[in-house]
Amino acid sequence: MDDFDVVVVGAGPAGAAAALAARRAGASVLLLDKAGFPRDKPCGDGVAPHALDVLAGLGVTGVEDGFAPVPSLRLVGPAGGAVARRHARPAYTIPRLVLDERIVDGAVAAGAVLRRHTVRRIEERPDRVVVDGMVSARAVIGADGAYSAVRKALGQPPNGPGHLALAIRGYAPFAGQPAEQRIVTASREWPAYAWAFPIGDGTANIGYGEVLHGRPVSRAHLLDRLAELLPDVDTAAATGLRAHHLPLSTRRPAPARGRLLLAGDALSLINPFTGEGIFYAVLSGALAGAAASGDAPGQRYAAALRGRLGRHLRHSRAAALLGGRQWIVNAAVRAADRRQAVFDDLVELGLGDGTLTPRTVGAIARHVVTR
Repeated sequence: MDDFDVVVVGAGPAGAAAALAARRAGASVLLLDKAGFPRDKPCGDGVAPHALDVLAGLGVTGVEDGFAPVPSLRLVGPAGGAVARRHARPAYTIPRLVLDERIVDGAVAAGAVLRRHTVRRIEERPDRVVVDGMVSARAVIGADGAYSAVRKALGQPPNGPGHLALAIRGYAPFAGQPAEQRIVTASREWPAYAWAFPIGDGTANIGYGEVLHGRPVSRAHLLDRLAELLPDVDTAAATGLRAHHLPLSTRRPAPARGRLLLAGDALSLINPFTGEGIFYAVLSGALAGAAASGDAPGQRYAAALRGRLGRHLRHSRAAALLGGRQWIVNAAVRAADRRQAVFDDLVELGLGDGTLTPRTVGAIARHVVTR
């Protein structure tokens, strides 16, 4: 049986970041994924600068090379009001086919061993964890998505209605403003929105998603809503259309138990306000990898995650609850249109680790009163 200090299940951004952090701490690392790389992953492909900062801290730079920065965001509220402003720092649209391979290549270059394997059985022992009877480790990090095998081993069910979204994503010709991301919220099936994130090559990642509430949602419904909310985009010409589930951070399992740790989507780290998950993935992966390489990995990781993201996650949950009322979202759009600082606060809350600041809460309240 092979033996490693750390086994990471799932080699997406969370898993690759975990491998990088564990290797920087001197641990031997085995990185397992059921797919070979490069491989596609349905996603909005939006990469905030916060994620690039985390990767740079792990020694991986240049993942955005060849992709044009997108300096602006346009947000359309459910009543049709809009705000369009520049980001404090530009974002990028990087297809996961490229992004994930670049990060996992960095992990392999740092000394992680990458194997293609589907994990089916995890056995906890007093001093080790055994994976599929073939490899043992001091700690195992589950970074294997919404239906994580490691999460299942922890006895934690997947997210259910109200805490799970369904989205469809594709790539389409895009003749719109290439320097602007676009998010169009919907007044029907609330909360829901469509997006168009330009890649810089004449195409955009487009998609539509909504929170599930226990009733079936068909592919035809998703495509109809996508076309309705993006009327100037040729959605009929879209390729690579794939649907995926988004486990929202409003219902998260415990991040760890003993030697088993969860990161990224496996920990339901999807921002309920925006659907963003890549920053959460690389940050939680980095924290898990650093904790897994030492003693009491589960305790260390839970404490690190709470210290780094606890306040933000409480605020993003509050924002999601408030955002369940369309008139509050319309007021937030009006407030952001009036003040750059409010826009910046909302972007930090939705794409990074920001909070609901007093100035933004006050500005939204004033615009609710004047609606």
